[in-house]
Amino acid sequence: MAQCVQSVQEFIQDSFVPMVAVLCSEDAEKVTRKNNLNFSELLRPFCRLTSEGHMRDPSNQVQVVKNLRISVNNVVTRPSVPSSGVPGHAHRRLLSEVVLTCQPAEGGVANVITAGDYDLNISDRSLKASVPWYSDWRDTLTELSTSKHYTATTPWFEAYRESFLQSMPASDHEFLNHYLACLLVVSSSEAVPVEKFLKLSQEQHRIQHSGEYTNPKWFIPNTLKYYVLLHDMSQGDEQRADSVYEDMKQRYGAQGCYLLKVNSRTAAAGADEQIPDPWSQYLHKSSLQSQDQYEDPAPVVVNNTAVENNVGGTSEVDGHDSEEKDGVLVNSLDNTHPLQLDTPSDTPGSLDALRAVAVETKPPPLATGVAAATSHGACLTLNDHDRIRLFIQEFTFRGLLPHIEKNIRQLNDQLVSRKGLSRSLFSATKKWFGGGKVPEKSIAELKNTSGLLYPPEAPELQIRKMADLCFLVQLYDLAYSCYHTAKKDFLSDQAMLYAAGALEMAAVSAFLQVGAPRPYPAHYMDTAIQTYRDVSKNMVLAERCALLSAEVLKSQAKYSDAATLLIKMTSEDSDLRSALLLEQAAHCFINMRNPMVRKFAFHMILAGHRFSKAGQKRHALRCYCQAMQVYKGKGWSLAEDHINFTIGRQSFTLRQPENAVTAFRHILTNDSQQTSTQQGAFLREYLYVYKNVTGACEVALPQLPLPCINSSATRVYFGHERRLAEGEKQAATHVSLDQEFDRDLAAMWQDLEEKVVAAAKRGVVPATFQSTQCCLNSQTDNLRFPLAVVEEPIIVEVVFRNPLKVPLVLSDLSLLWKFTLKDFNRPQPQEDSVGDAVPISNEKEASVPRTSQKDDVIATEVIPEFYLSPEETKLARLKLLPHQTGQLNILGLVYNLASTSSTGDTTINSTAASQTEGPSAAEGTSVRGRQDLEIQGPRLNQTKEEKTSVSHGPDRRLDPTITPPMPLLEVFFLQFPTALLCGEIRKAYVEFCNMSRVTLCGLRVASTHPDFFTFGSSSLATPLTPLSPTSFENCSAYKTLATPPGATPGSVAAVTLVSEGDFGSGTGLRGGGVSGAGKGITEIPLGEGTLKPGESTQLPMWLRGPDQEGVHEIHFLFYYESAEKGGKISHRVLRHTVFICASRSLSVRATACRSNTLPEEEEERNGSMLVFVDVENINSSEAGVREFHIAQVSSSSKQWRLHKCINPAEDKDCKLTSRERGKLCFRATRCKPLQVTLKAAEKYTFADLSLGNELIITSTTPCADFFFRRCQPLESLRPPVAMETQGRHSRSQGVGHGGGDKDIAGVVRKCNEVDLDIIILWKAFVVEDNKQVILEGQLHVALQTIDKEACSLTQKEEAQEMVLLKFKPELPPPMTRPSMEQLSHLIKTNLQYPESYSHPFNQKSLCMVPVTLTLSNCSLAQVDVIIDLRHKATSPESLEVHGSFTWLGQTQFKMQLGAQEVMRVQLRACFLHAGVYNLGTPRVFAKLADQGAMCETSQQTATPALIIIINST
Repeated sequence: MAQCVQSVQEFIQDSFVPMVAVLCSEDAEKVTRKNNLNFSELLRPFCRLTSEGHMRDPSNQVQVVKNLRISVNNVVTRPSVPSSGVPGHAHRRLLSEVVLTCQPAEGGVANVITAGDYDLNISDRSLKASVPWYSDWRDTLTELSTSKHYTATTPWFEAYRESFLQSMPASDHEFLNHYLACLLVVSSSEAVPVEKFLKLSQEQHRIQHSGEYTNPKWFIPNTLKYYVLLHDMSQGDEQRADSVYEDMKQRYGAQGCYLLKVNSRTAAAGADEQIPDPWSQYLHKSSLQSQDQYEDPAPVVVNNTAVENNVGGTSEVDGHDSEEKDGVLVNSLDNTHPLQLDTPSDTPGSLDALRAVAVETKPPPLATGVAAATSHGACLTLNDHDRIRLFIQEFTFRGLLPHIEKNIRQLNDQLVSRKGLSRSLFSATKKWFGGGKVPEKSIAELKNTSGLLYPPEAPELQIRKMADLCFLVQLYDLAYSCYHTAKKDFLSDQAMLYAAGALEMAAVSAFLQVGAPRPYPAHYMDTAIQTYRDVSKNMVLAERCALLSAEVLKSQAKYSDAATLLIKMTSEDSDLRSALLLEQAAHCFINMRNPMVRKFAFHMILAGHRFSKAGQKRHALRCYCQAMQVYKGKGWSLAEDHINFTIGRQSFTLRQPENAVTAFRHILTNDSQQTSTQQGAFLREYLYVYKNVTGACEVALPQLPLPCINSSATRVYFGHERRLAEGEKQAATHVSLDQEFDRDLAAMWQDLEEKVVAAAKRGVVPATFQSTQCCLNSQTDNLRFPLAVVEEPIIVEVVFRNPLKVPLVLSDLSLLWKFTLKDFNRPQPQEDSVGDAVPISNEKEASVPRTSQKDDVIATEVIPEFYLSPEETKLARLKLLPHQTGQLNILGLVYNLASTSSTGDTTINSTAASQTEGPSAAEGTSVRGRQDLEIQGPRLNQTKEEKTSVSHGPDRRLDPTITPPMPLLEVFFLQFPTALLCGEIRKAYVEFCNMSRVTLCGLRVASTHPDFFTFGSSSLATPLTPLSPTSFENCSAYKTLATPPGATPGSVAAVTLVSEGDFGSGTGLRGGGVSGAGKGITEIPLGEGTLKPGESTQLPMWLRGPDQEGVHEIHFLFYYESAEKGGKISHRVLRHTVFICASRSLSVRATACRSNTLPEEEEERNGSMLVFVDVENINSSEAGVREFHIAQVSSSSKQWRLHKCINPAEDKDCKLTSRERGKLCFRATRCKPLQVTLKAAEKYTFADLSLGNELIITSTTPCADFFFRRCQPLESLRPPVAMETQGRHSRSQGVGHGGGDKDIAGVVRKCNEVDLDIIILWKAFVVEDNKQVILEGQLHVALQTIDKEACSLTQKEEAQEMVLLKFKPELPPPMTRPSMEQLSHLIKTNLQYPESYSHPFNQKSLCMVPVTLTLSNCSLAQVDVIIDLRHKATSPESLEVHGSFTWLGQTQFKMQLGAQEVMRVQLRACFLHAGVYNLGTPRVFAKLADQGAMCETSQQTATPALIIIINST
């Protein structure tokens, strides 16, 4: 049970006290009425004795009486409670008022009990968060119960218990409530006081013995009469009073009378003296009892106002008489099971916001109006208080206690004399012969003899009377023995009502015995309760017995037994009693050794339900709030829903609509397990309550709980929505809210933007650079204020989620914003002026739907209706259009929330229609409110403080800065393909439109695939192709010329010198003059460099299909600036993404071989080589390609060029169908020395070899553009090349840092490098829609090294190889020496000799043939050469095939060749026989001249040199 102020011993002693009646004369009443009190009220605060009394028991032992209290009451002769034992209406009304007026104190010290994992706040309705359980919870309880500042946890229960026990009716089976004495009070102002005493004495005798009155009941026939002479010190004659008192002592004895002097205080003296008022705490109890105690059971109005809890106006208090009407929100709540959700709820609400329900703590004045308005004891001084206290003590010690002692002795003597002859003898006989115990029978076996009445002189009643007397004066041992004896006698007679009373008091006496000689007989109490309830049908006595037993069990820490007893006493006949006992049972569960917290919460719910039925709405609300402390956040969603729903209803009934809204909010905000019908009913009740709250005060828009908004998922888009395609025009994709955010893609766009900004700013990215973010979300960088442009819309995408199973309808949905005007064109110091600092908001306008919302500043879009299906997540896009510059803050959303008519039946009882409009009007009710968009920024984790604490940075996505106007570019693509062949060239057109009022300039484009497109080079190199997109069909995208007449097919028709700077305008696509930041950036040529407002221009764009097949995602970033400089936004960008499907076309492989012939023509004197080109058609005909024609082969190099095609004449035209291959052979020569000048050192020689009747000029757009662009990705993959090599494609396989070794590597590698690019131009014949279309394209092959095959696809394949992760910085490559293979190509050898030689061997046996050995230095350095002719073929096969010969003359030579020097050595070969001989036996060794330590390396020999020796005879 709950903690109480009194101990259990004090409680029981105060429950049974000696009763004293009062009879006053009229004059005596007048004396006391001066203090607004009657005589019994005057004595009441002083009825507890502060000193000990003494008396002797029947065995003549002195017993001490401590802390005795007497009860003094006026004699009232009307019955109070019907004899049936069922409390009447007036009695119930009294108890209900007592409980109602006792509420928890607001702001007092909270009693917090720690039980398990919970901190339970018991004394009020504050809800504390759970904390870990600690082991010394019993110490906490002990400290609370022993503290001087401790207050009762349930004072209303103690008040109820005290009032219940004090208003107990006097019954015939017990004497505890019978009067023992009577005070006869006469005023000293009476003419003959003694006669007045005589009349009062006779009146008392008549009341007791005439038989006219059943009430009051008297303890013994010879009632003690105590004569009190009351003297008014302010009026009467004190000497006369003393003389009358002396006469009284002579007549009645000094022990039987008393002179009480009062009213010593005069109005003049001591007016300012503050006298305490000890009567106030008793008066309102006594006024209730005086008005109600003996009143008829008709309805009683306690005061002029209605009972505070009965807001519905009902006159009933207890729930079993009539159904409560709790004002507006009463459903059939009183007739349902407390845990049945009559209108289920939605969410497990924690009720954290309902920290303290606003309860009116001041009880209504229940006393009469006069008593409440005036003070008491105004004529009494402190001396008078002492006189009254002394009077009570004298009366008790000298009158009452001796009287009781005498009667105990008399009763004991009577019982000994009577019982000794009859029943005692019979009992003794049974003890000796048949056992001394009466066999106990169950209650069911006993007859219902509750109507049995003993005569007053019956010995059984005399024993009971003696027991009661002993009990009243604390002789508990003697009382127990008497009760025990009476119990046996009553059970023998089957007088069950009498037996139950004896059992009850025997148990209490046993408990109160000093030293506890015997254990508390709890089974006595159980039997008594069962007898009262089931046999005697007297619930009043049963309830008293249960209250006493529960307190005893609680004091013995038997909380489980106490809880069981209290729960058994609950019934349907009294909701108030059941509620109080259930609450006490709940407290028992948390006071157990192992607290049963869930049982506590469950029984608090039951108690709250019964409180509600009893009309105690405040107590019901308190019980539900305390139970919520246990259920919240534990996953008991249905229980939480029930509790929150009930709290909402009770709060609304108690005129606490804010708390009702809070409770209903918890039901609706989280996921629910309720049915859709129940959720719909909850929603309508919430809307109705909410409307009542907002109707009272419309100062600001309140927060709505529905629907749920995922604030972090809010996206903000700046700019116009993407325009769809217009006819053949395809608009740039840019950024859209329909696109998913990709972090890698965003990083790629930012990288592209940085590159193009660096190119526009001369290679340096500004420190204030801020990448353009058109769409902000939770993954973007939102630390800075985003920049928006005036007159361009801002679209906010909000994610709504309907957690309910019923649809929601939002209407008039719009954004709430606050705006601060700023003029960015003025100087900065003036920005903080007063005019700019005043914020403008649309909150006031938005609170009233369909009103203008300051559209002159920011136009706000309003969505008329937004429908959310059950459990649906849906996006809403709301638009703002700023018309002025400044700082905008988007605060949240405002809307009307309504439920549809299909959300289920209303649960609000229509019986409350008497109040304003009935809650049934919630059908279709809508309320207007707001929800704020509160976005938490990213977790800060940079500094040590941020890492050790949880702090978040700002998220500025909803706080854009509105900047002055900027240009707005739109880009459209015409005839843009979606599928291309690999290497295919296609011409498209791009249209640029300036949609703003500001001039646009500085247009550039960056792309992830700069080799995919070109806008052309200078106008001189741009081919004269048709400008109209519709006239391009079957017209070549190249610049073409007819083959000159008479020209040999396969011969060089055009040789052109081109500078790379002509293609790309110095953008560095091929290692130009701009740093790496500008690579891949193209300036788009506009007419005058600008695009004026409203203007548009159309430019051609050439596209080339990617070399690798598959789907390619190609990104374009268009960059542009405003012609008006100095704005907050330095530039703007437009994004475009295309997907190109590339199909396979041709595969080209090329090999360069060194020519062994000596140069004959002038072009070949600088060196020549053979180039073999192998072309394969790898197209699988899926694109409808019939065949490919190799139209032309061109070359581009700084050092080499193709000279002529040396294929047979009939193979010049190469046509390839699917899976066919063809091979072409070309002779390449070095460029003429005149062309390799310093001025032309960086120029490329383009040589075109047409294989048909049309010549394509490859040194112009677009061929040259794509040739230069396709090299850009390769540049970044290649390490730097030594300057001496002068090679564009030179691959260094490890360039050392030492000077000599670096020179060796460069010189040796130069011998093997070719640095020649082959351009294959083809045409494909495709059938589309029964019409033949000619496609054209170009493929590139880069020849790097002699005898090493190059392929048109290797570049992409190499780029796709896996790259291993490197966890350490890469060391510089070691110094590598040239390989043996590289050193074997220093010298090229050639033997010149006649193919056949005739010699007459018969005439001359030796044949001498002259042979010239030509040595050609292929390097650019001096080379030491050794020629060794002594080498002979040693293999038998060579001897057998070629025969043997010998060299004559000098057989070993040593010489030095300069750079690219050619030297001839004359040799003589000697033959002995005719035959075929191989002259290729000389071995040539070479090394670089300045490398003395290096050994000579054998040079590669030429092909076999066969000579035929003929015998001429």
